Amino acid sequence: MLKEIMYTGIGAAALLKEKLEEEVAKLEEKGKIKADDAKALLESIEQKGREEDEKMKIALKDSLKEAIAELGIATKEDLGKLKEDLTSQP
Repeated sequence: MLKEIMYTGIGAAALLKEKLEEEVAKLEEKGKIKADDAKALLESIEQKGREEDEKMKIALKDSLKEAIAELGIATKEDLGKLKEDLTSQP
């Protein structure tokens, strides 16, 4: 389910980027925006998208860690410590 959500988000982002590029190109053709300004606008939007993507990844990771802790599910670190404890006993 998580994969489907991620793929949907990626698809939506790609479609949005394509539509934005088309609209900016139309504005440029009509002379309402200069080529340099159009390029800067698209780069700015892309950078903002990357920043928001990073924030979303951090929030998702934190939420997953919180859910795992609340459910009491053993983590990789927990299992590693248990293995270490069992192998170090006489």
